Amino acid sequence: MSGYINTIADLEAQTYGVGNFAAGNSLLKQAGAVAGIHTGHDLSIGVGSGTTGISDVTGLYNVVYGQKVWSMLNRECNALSMLSKRPYTSSGWRVLKERPSGGSGNTFSVAITGGSGSIGGTSPQLDFIGGVPENAGLSTAADGLNPMAPTYAQLFMSPKIVAHQFDFSELAMEMAAIDDGIGDIRAQMREDMGKHHSEVQNKMLVMPLEHYGDATLSEIERNYTSLLKVITSHTELDTLRADFSSFDRSDSAPEAYDIYGINRDNDSFLDAEIDFGAGYQAGEVRSLTLTVLNNMIRNLRTAGGSPKVILTGYDTIQTISDLLQSQERFMDRKEIVPTVNGVRGVKGQEVGFRVSTYYDIPLIPVKDMPSTTQASTSISDLLFLDTDHLWLSVMKPTQYFEDGIANGNPFGVGTLGNRALYRTIAEVGCSFFKGQGKITNVQ
Repeated sequence: MSGYINTIADLEAQTYGVGNFAAGNSLLKQAGAVAGIHTGHDLSIGVGSGTTGISDVTGLYNVVYGQKVWSMLNRECNALSMLSKRPYTSSGWRVLKERPSGGSGNTFSVAITGGSGSIGGTSPQLDFIGGVPENAGLSTAADGLNPMAPTYAQLFMSPKIVAHQFDFSELAMEMAAIDDGIGDIRAQMREDMGKHHSEVQNKMLVMPLEHYGDATLSEIERNYTSLLKVITSHTELDTLRADFSSFDRSDSAPEAYDIYGINRDNDSFLDAEIDFGAGYQAGEVRSLTLTVLNNMIRNLRTAGGSPKVILTGYDTIQTISDLLQSQERFMDRKEIVPTVNGVRGVKGQEVGFRVSTYYDIPLIPVKDMPSTTQASTSISDLLFLDTDHLWLSVMKPTQYFEDGIANGNPFGVGTLGNRALYRTIAEVGCSFFKGQGKITNVQ
């Protein structure tokens, strides 16, 4: 209906004299027609039939942007929040890597034949694994009492420094408080840089494994050790070297094989449970099935692990959902609460968020989760984490530092402004590799 205010444009037209509300307006006149200053704000709206646009109104209307800065980016940090955080209390730890008898595999290994000489070996004869005769002689092989001992190893972990520096001039700080500025530019920068600092750490934790074999990335070890490097095996690394042209073939690629001071080629206890199929050639990508998922969970539990969370991408979670719905089965959903101790699900809490689960294991989407494959149809990798034995060892938690002219000390930073810094010192630790798993090279 004519004369009614239905939209913001109608309200501005009534206020400034455009369209049906032009009567009595004397703000601006051009070509004999009453016209308002709306044209300077939105040139797509005319000022009346038969009139020309007003050419000099841009100086009359100030476009106000407001102080709020809206982020157009997804900067969530799920991998970082899912890991438990523990104080960095030592440079490493000792681990049991082989049984006194029976090998270093997930299950106790025995042999049907082998004689008494295999007592204490990696695969002892099954009738010489501890049963002894009455009044058995000590240190007597025939009685099954040869001395034996477990094998231990020492793992070394060097903390990594993650830092991001930024600055702003004195003039920028002052101008932001007047005109159409955002107000306290320091507060806005602290918020945005703090989110960036967390996002970068999340990116480090899911860095693709093949990058550790790239000779051009010589400083990659300065970052946190990626979960994909922790959760791998020497067999997977050998396959990567054979199938990826970017993987360094000039040596054993120590950045990829070495972890915590030990080379994976020499110690199988560092091997996690990995399912990558037959290889990483472009044609060797496989379809993700429920059988693949179930086999991984079963193998991890057989190895003594207890998966607490599955990290993967949104595309993989959708694929799993489609697999279940085709069989008239549906994902359960549970509430989880990420804390400094990792994932903790507490019933009745009003904090946390609800996520899909598979066999009661939360499926956590990570936006930066890579896909280790050479096929264009692949989906994100799946990491099965036993967070009782996988953690972020923190030497110095994230701290914010700032100094400069606004703090009365321009000489400290050497500029007429302020300089700030976020810094975290930490590293990823793992005390049980066989309890961690990965499914990759799937579509």
